[in-house]
Amino acid sequence: MKKVKDIGICAIDIYFPQTYVNQSELEKYDKVSNGKYTIGLGQNNMSFVGDREDIVSMAMTSVQMMMSKYSIDYSSIGRLEVGTETIIDKSKSVKSSLMSLFQERGNTSIEGVDTLNACYGGTNALFNSLQWIESSYWDGRYALVVTGDIAVYSKGAARPTGGAGVVTMLIGPNATLVFDQFLRGTHMENVHDFYKPDLSIEYPYVDGKLSIECYLRALDKCYLEYKKRFETTTTSTFSMESFDYVCFHSPYNRLVQKSYARLIYNDFLQNPNNPKYQDLLPFKHISTGKDSYINSKLDQITLKLSLDDFKRKVNPSTLLSKECGNSYCGSVYSGILSLLSNVNDLNNKKVLIFSYGSGLAASLFSLRINNSNSLFKTNDIGRISNIKERLLNRVKTSPEEFSRILDIREKSHQMSGARTPIDTLDYVSPGTFYLDKIDDKLIRHYKIKPTISSKL
Repeated sequence: MKKVKDIGICAIDIYFPQTYVNQSELEKYDKVSNGKYTIGLGQNNMSFVGDREDIVSMAMTSVQMMMSKYSIDYSSIGRLEVGTETIIDKSKSVKSSLMSLFQERGNTSIEGVDTLNACYGGTNALFNSLQWIESSYWDGRYALVVTGDIAVYSKGAARPTGGAGVVTMLIGPNATLVFDQFLRGTHMENVHDFYKPDLSIEYPYVDGKLSIECYLRALDKCYLEYKKRFETTTTSTFSMESFDYVCFHSPYNRLVQKSYARLIYNDFLQNPNNPKYQDLLPFKHISTGKDSYINSKLDQITLKLSLDDFKRKVNPSTLLSKECGNSYCGSVYSGILSLLSNVNDLNNKKVLIFSYGSGLAASLFSLRINNSNSLFKTNDIGRISNIKERLLNRVKTSPEEFSRILDIREKSHQMSGARTPIDTLDYVSPGTFYLDKIDDKLIRHYKIKPTISSKL
């Protein structure tokens, strides 16, 4: 197979549920201070699902939506990788369930399975797909990366950081979003900041303070690794000025703001004599040590120093995370789609991307936007995904209803044996896959909610 160039994302879309709860209303319901979720976390709304939707049904909807909206031939897919941490079977992969969409159309020759590591699974699935197309094993077909989760927490301080969504990406040559070869900084270590050892419940064990420190420490390490490769490859000096936009994995938007500020702090540490960083000179001695993660004065100065750049370079990528919440593995890729939906003139722009998964695994990588010889332009992707209109057409539920539905989901998750989901189909959108039943062999059966015909 002839070597190809400009490998990356040719098309991208997202499925998010029809239902959401407003974070401001949730503050009142939870009897917390005004702004705790909307300002403290930086969130507007949060998507959620009952027990009629699971990770397989959402992934099936996301894939079918992508294939239909972009008129992609199912036989043109040679690899399908899934990145998720939402586990419903300890053996059978989500990818194998997605094969039902392909085998009924005659395509069973598709490589790839699932990748699991908290919110990093989608990135590993993407890297595998990119490297497959670069390899001698590539057969000339596209890869499909399906990544996302249902993020739910027990009642308490973490619940407002939940969310739901599944992103699907078409990967191939002559792409719209072309990944920079060799330019990747990765950091991994063994830590227990967020994990799910109890399979009888959906909820994670979370050390919030440790998780934030791990996220920022991983960002620091990835910055240095990426910087080494960037300066070796390009012979240019690496800094945030090298990029037009930056996308982050987003547990909540306030952490994204702090993370971009952290990158500016790293720029300062590499170039402390630059006059624009003079307010940071008192912090030079603490560098990226443990004290730097809990220094409120440092946070205050870096947030102020980076604010204008944040609004211009990062904020356009935060739409879906602020509206839908955390989709875990899909989060950073929903950021890319948000950017494409918010900015019109993106040709030749450079985008830096930070992916983080607890436990931990993290990578900093980059892409350039190619609207010259790609199949779909960024404006096409924004128009086809139509996320702004779709967000407006969702159904807002009260915090009481949100709490009731999550109680149903928790109860359903703890049930065993053959069963039918408790929740109604009222909140499932027409054209969406849903869980119909679980039979006496514990096999899950799915159906599509019919679309409403305009014919009498």
